[in-house]
Amino acid sequence: MKTKTASSIVRRSVALPQELVEEVQAVAPADLRHNLNRLVIVALQEFAARQKARTFEETIAQMAADPALQRMNATIAEELRETEEDGLPHG
Repeated sequence: MKTKTASSIVRRSVALPQELVEEVQAVAPADLRHNLNRLVIVALQEFAARQKARTFEETIAQMAADPALQRMNATIAEELRETEEDGLPHG
């Protein structure tokens, strides 16, 4: 693992409810259970990944609903159907 330099670390003080900390530590993997800093880092990384995935899925859904893209996809599908009858063996 890379060594972090002072300039690549952001220090923040946060106040967490004791019950939340206990709940998270109870369900955390053993290697994270007693390292709250690392646990918060992993949680934030997972949160960022979920948000990126959600944004991507929403973008794809918007594209799929776009009538212009639907027409273009239909045209491409029709052109590909024509190549299926090219006389070459399938399978």
